Amino acid sequence: MARFKRKPCITLIALVLLILAITVFLSELISRDSPFSSPADIKGFPKPESQENRNKKPEEIKMSSAAQSDKDAELEATLRKFPPPNYYLHAFYYTWYGNPKIDGKYIHWDHPQLPHWDVKVAQGYPQGRHSPPDDIGANFYPALGVYSSRDPSVIEAHMQQLRTAAIGVIAVSWYPPNMKDDNGDSTDDIVPLLFEVAHKYHIKVAFHIEPYKGRDEVNMFTNVKYIIEKYGEHPAFFKYLTNTGKLLPLFYVYDSYLLNSEQWAKLLKHTETNSIRDTPYDAIFIALLVEEKDKRDILTAGFDGVYTYFATNGFSYGSTQRNWASIKAFCEDNNLMFIPSVGPGYIDTSIRPWNFQNTRNRINGKYYETSLSAALEARPDFISITSFNEWHEGTQIEMAIPKTSQTVYLDYLPNKPSIYLEITRKWAAIFGGERRKWQE
Repeated sequence: MARFKRKPCITLIALVLLILAITVFLSELISRDSPFSSPADIKGFPKPESQENRNKKPEEIKMSSAAQSDKDAELEATLRKFPPPNYYLHAFYYTWYGNPKIDGKYIHWDHPQLPHWDVKVAQGYPQGRHSPPDDIGANFYPALGVYSSRDPSVIEAHMQQLRTAAIGVIAVSWYPPNMKDDNGDSTDDIVPLLFEVAHKYHIKVAFHIEPYKGRDEVNMFTNVKYIIEKYGEHPAFFKYLTNTGKLLPLFYVYDSYLLNSEQWAKLLKHTETNSIRDTPYDAIFIALLVEEKDKRDILTAGFDGVYTYFATNGFSYGSTQRNWASIKAFCEDNNLMFIPSVGPGYIDTSIRPWNFQNTRNRINGKYYETSLSAALEARPDFISITSFNEWHEGTQIEMAIPKTSQTVYLDYLPNKPSIYLEITRKWAAIFGGERRKWQE
């Protein structure tokens, strides 16, 4: 009898130990595979908060969870105040600005005054660099001051302005890692933060690939591959469902004409050996249309569409609004996308003091509304806005304020600093309604 009683007792103890072991294992497994882990775990993005909580005391975790819940509720309340984002409305966005507080120096706000190419003409105009914060390389003065594009609070404010305007996609000016424009620093390392904040505000991010030094069909493949591998799975990465049923990223290619059509064809034509087509890095590639002859070159090169970028009506064939109907017809005939670019005005005399002939007065928003109306008449696939914040060329819709200093600045008076956001919001709704009619 004694031996018979000991046996179930040992079995019971073993069973209890087994249950304890399973419990410990499962709790560890759950902490590793928490449902709060997200695509933010992609290389280059912050780790999920659940991992950071491991080293905190229980009371600290409770407090941080409560604070996070309050933040989430506050964000949701903020988002409800905005109109829905229109993902067919894209704005060109620049991350090249810097200031001493964040970057240790002014970047781009101190832009030099560029000399005219004719030496005799150049002698009649000032040269040298601007001297921020009171003297900046722009004809308007930003409401946020001479900000840094790396400042999280600035990115947050920008996303709120973009949502106020109902803009769904920003096309961020992009140079490959360790490369930069002539007057700035490398900016690729800003992009991860941009993605995170954009996602909070339900805004998507596309790439506007600049004419970086040595750009050709080979390193374009390499750089597109880099972008897609680094950001392609992020929920804020803009993708578009094509007529063929493919969900693809979209890339604007600035100054695409600098590379001839034969070189582009090696990258963009299905028939080429080293083509990007039908690879994991395939995408929608949009060429810049400047001159009328560029249309055939763009078609031969294998691009998927055209955009016009320049905000100055009449500056180029592509940016001349009376040409948009015929450009649209050409695109329809050749299965290309047409993306006209509209802007609120143009003035770059702070950095090109001799270029007054290309100035386009804003006329208190009338120039912008006329451009938007012209774009809609062409029944575009998307509309692009030049720009959200290209301050040097005075095409920004970002909020500007009156500024009194020795440098004379323009402003949006008698309208509010948000006037161009409000105009954009109005036309985003009109565009959305028109698109629905076109699809009926």
